[in-house]
Amino acid sequence: WNNRMSVVLYGLKTGGLIIFYYCFSIGLTFYNKKILTDYPFPLSITLTHLLIKFLIAWFVRRVTSCFRKRPSVLLKWKPYIKNITPMGILSSLDIGLSNWSLVFITVSLYTMSKSTALIFILIFAIIFKLEQPRVSQVGVVILIVTGLVMFTFESTSFELEGFLLVMAASLVTGLRWTVAQMTIQKADLHLSNPVDTIYHLQPVMLLTLLPLAFFIDGVHMGSSRQIFLATDAHKVIWTALYLFAAALLAFMLGVSEYLLVYHTSGLTLSISGVVKEIIILTISTTAIEENNLSPLNTAGMVVCILGVVLHTTMKAHRARVESAKEEISRSQEDQKKLISSGDDRLQEEDEESESDNSIVLYETKL
Repeated sequence: WNNRMSVVLYGLKTGGLIIFYYCFSIGLTFYNKKILTDYPFPLSITLTHLLIKFLIAWFVRRVTSCFRKRPSVLLKWKPYIKNITPMGILSSLDIGLSNWSLVFITVSLYTMSKSTALIFILIFAIIFKLEQPRVSQVGVVILIVTGLVMFTFESTSFELEGFLLVMAASLVTGLRWTVAQMTIQKADLHLSNPVDTIYHLQPVMLLTLLPLAFFIDGVHMGSSRQIFLATDAHKVIWTALYLFAAALLAFMLGVSEYLLVYHTSGLTLSISGVVKEIIILTISTTAIEENNLSPLNTAGMVVCILGVVLHTTMKAHRARVESAKEEISRSQEDQKKLISSGDDRLQEEDEESESDNSIVLYETKL
């Protein structure tokens, strides 16, 4: 009964975190596409997001530290450079390349291509020994990727430049979430709070993207009549509000991602994103890009869902087995303690009886 309850509670917690993640991820995908269509400066807009996210994280940390009456986590330079810098560089490249690719390709092609991150996450997780190499796990990943390819077959317009950018982002994503899992699950760093993680990451991400944004967006953005050369104050205010709303969505997405990775794994984050990708693709192909789903696309969606169900079932089974092993280990330790305490008691009784015997012999001699 205890094993079943622990599995149910684990499933409910994971499901809640996944839904929390879906809300902001789906919204931000379409919102970014809209912004980048109107303002085609992907890296500069990403820099704005990072700066606003840092300010929001700083504000939240200040407020929570006042209520808790103790300072928030602040890493020293050595652990910061060793642990946060690699994760920050990878995170900035992932987000920057992903947003840049949306300038050239449709949402459906972006989602299909980015789904290959699932393979890279599994490869890096096995390399860094975060996941055990299981044939069943590899089979599930192949099943899901095959389903996604079927689901998006002939439903997108291909653009090589955007495709190469998003594939590079997928590779970086695989390494990013593997490194993130290893970093935020370290107990000595105390980064279980995602706001603390976001606060520490943003400076590194800003410094990484700043030179890229300057060389790629600088001239076009500086001569844009929509931003720096704008003459309509009303339009400038609305642009600022658009960017702030996107940054707020990005902040909440970061919170949901790091919560999910901290309590589960990078692979679970990627696989749970498959259902999100199906939702995005369904909306983009039917409602926005006005394409109908073919029988092959529908079959691909079924294959994807089957893969997700298999992964969830295997994950729950492993959690149940691990819980049972922990219980057996605890009971064995309790038995050892009982046996040890019993032996100590017998030894004490033997010593007492020996002491009594020696006293009797002494009195007899007298």
